[in-house]
Amino acid sequence: MDRYLIINADDFGMCRGANLAVMDLLTDKDSALTSSTVMTPCAWAPEACQFANKHPELAIGVHLTFTSEWSKYRWAPVNTSNTDSLRDGEGFMFHESDEFEKNAKVEEVIGEIKAQVARCKVLGLDNPSHLDNHMGSLYGIETGRFELLQATLGVCGEFGLPFRLPSKITAEMFSNSMLEINIDANMINAAFGQITGYADSLRVALPDYLIPNEWGGPQNESYESFREYLLTMYANMPEGITETYLHPSLETDDLKGTSSVWWRRTWEYKVMKDPATKQHLEAHNIQLINYRDLAKMRGYSK
Repeated sequence: MDRYLIINADDFGMCRGANLAVMDLLTDKDSALTSSTVMTPCAWAPEACQFANKHPELAIGVHLTFTSEWSKYRWAPVNTSNTDSLRDGEGFMFHESDEFEKNAKVEEVIGEIKAQVARCKVLGLDNPSHLDNHMGSLYGIETGRFELLQATLGVCGEFGLPFRLPSKITAEMFSNSMLEINIDANMINAAFGQITGYADSLRVALPDYLIPNEWGGPQNESYESFREYLLTMYANMPEGITETYLHPSLETDDLKGTSSVWWRRTWEYKVMKDPATKQHLEAHNIQLINYRDLAKMRGYSK
């Protein structure tokens, strides 16, 4: 069985540094990046959507955002009404996914998803390639509120768009710190079996696996260590269709003012920009695809 890999840049539109990095990578034929998603509530989303409008051939989607995790840079829901359950005491989105899950009303979540997609379309992203989710808040895996995921898939089906959700769960994914799965494995497996069947009934294309890189080891010590770690991870991707994601950015003042570990994002840009990364994947017979390709491969393309 062949191995296919989607490499998505999350947080397009979060800051200018992210925009400069993603726009460069998506238009560089030697880059390994294959797709990206726009954070609609953020300040630089207009530029990201205008770029998407000029490049309809690219796979750019919407990064459904329901959490606002930074201490100095915050954002609020896009919808103009019915968002009380999506806001913290300061009027912004909640910092963490578990706070969002505990407070969110499903009907307000559906309204905000549709408002974020509509805002992107108004700004120029006329034909989004897919939807995914900032910090995994819509998966329900913090508190077991899988009705949020079911509602999200319903909107994906309505729009005819793929969604970032693994259709197969592995032991490695349970232990991945970036995925933050905090409920019982048996509960996850039982729920996801039903959820993936529901997605299929709605003709919502899903990847097989979701395997993001982690930061809790020697890969955090230097760019060289990170690059070695990432290339090893890529070489060992399973058979089937896997998505991984990162958050590339250039080194800019707005990025530094937002994140205390800003250099990680500049390393991710650097490794995607390096032609050797794409060559490494080709040498290991891993085929790079994007979310438009995924929809076609699943037979669900519009």
